[in-house]
Amino acid sequence: MFDKFNDECGVFGIFGHPEAANLSYLGLYALQHRGQESCGIVASDGVRLRAHKGMGIVADVFKRDSIFESLPGKSAIGHVRYSTAGGNDFNNCQPIMVDYQRGSIAVAHNGNLVNAREVRNELEHRGSIFSTVADTEVLIHLLARAESDSLSARIAEALQRVKGAYSLVFLTETRMVAVRDPNGFRPLVLGKLDGAYIVASETCALDLIEAEFIREIEPGEMVVVNKRGLKSYRPFQEVRPTPCIFEHIYFARPDSIIFGKQVYGVRKDFGRMLAREHPVDADVVIPIPDSGVPAAIGYAEESGIPFQLGLIRNHYVGRTFIEPQQSIRHFGVKIKLNPVREVIQGKRVVVIDDSIVRGTTARKIIKMIRNAGAKEVHVRISSPPTSYPCFYGIDTPTRKELISSSHSIEEINRYVTSDSLGYLSLKGMGDAAGASAGSDKVFCDACFSGKYPVKFPRLKDDSQLGLF
Repeated sequence: MFDKFNDECGVFGIFGHPEAANLSYLGLYALQHRGQESCGIVASDGVRLRAHKGMGIVADVFKRDSIFESLPGKSAIGHVRYSTAGGNDFNNCQPIMVDYQRGSIAVAHNGNLVNAREVRNELEHRGSIFSTVADTEVLIHLLARAESDSLSARIAEALQRVKGAYSLVFLTETRMVAVRDPNGFRPLVLGKLDGAYIVASETCALDLIEAEFIREIEPGEMVVVNKRGLKSYRPFQEVRPTPCIFEHIYFARPDSIIFGKQVYGVRKDFGRMLAREHPVDADVVIPIPDSGVPAAIGYAEESGIPFQLGLIRNHYVGRTFIEPQQSIRHFGVKIKLNPVREVIQGKRVVVIDDSIVRGTTARKIIKMIRNAGAKEVHVRISSPPTSYPCFYGIDTPTRKELISSSHSIEEINRYVTSDSLGYLSLKGMGDAAGASAGSDKVFCDACFSGKYPVKFPRLKDDSQLGLF
């Protein structure tokens, strides 16, 4: 319904707690914003693995107490999914769990393997049979073929064959392993609760279960947890980390700490920088809720223009809302957003959003604001123009669908019918996120710059990599 980049996935794992499955459920609840198509939990009682997975959100898939009775044990991993690689199908629900010659193993993955298609073709040629179309299953086959003695070495051996973005959590009968790719594209954090170790995509999952946030799992780090405790390994060749800047712009929850910074503060700083780069004479600053709120607060504080909630979001509309008749399709945005006329009428309005992808939704929202009586509408975007697709774990449109890939800012301004349009600059974004000149922090900004840190096979139609 909204013209946004789609969420990717979220992972959670806990080892050594008697309420492992229940805590995983709560952890996934906190990570629900990272994926709403499917979810699942695999638990271990020290002897065998058991799973429960399903299509839909966490509250619907785990709605009976009997489900948790069927997931006994002190260790569990969980996953919420949006399909960046693989279709919307039950077979692709994670965690993926298999039995092989060395026992049972389950894996949950956030990211995208850019050479998965190539490796899959090779494995199929050698006799492997796949049951899903998810790139994560490639890892299972590589792991089963690995010849190293220890689990950690076999996982490292398998991961040497793949490239791209991965924050992974593995679970066997007796141990949990968490791994982050050397570039550190996707976040992964480490926590502790009552002596049990926890890994999660974001710290908001630790907050919900009142766990202690210890630190982030570093890019290229592997953490192995068993009954003897935790060990850290560095099995990969070191590269300069390039965490995804879009996590700070849109994906992560504002209350999370990722890449060393609180997301809320970074988004406010984006808004402050935007006000410096694109000032305007106006009467009120309003956000496109919810993701535009922190940047709008920052813009208002820096500019001195009052902040108001001029658009109210209906939080009870799911992402799969179906408009019942062709004759009322134009109600799409109005079902999710409604203007506050008292805030807008007769005012020069600055509208803050985090991104413009195709421009279709922005055009409808501006029309709605004008219909509510706005005198002027000035759009400010707290990121640079998105001109390139992501191949590292975000479901993005093809390049030809991204309006900024083929239109100038002034052309986009005319299309969305705003009085003026301003984007945050690449430099301003980097400075606000802590990657200023002289800093050792470098973010992946490929969706803005086209500079991809990890090479991948070029596709003839520039489609989303990994959708096999």
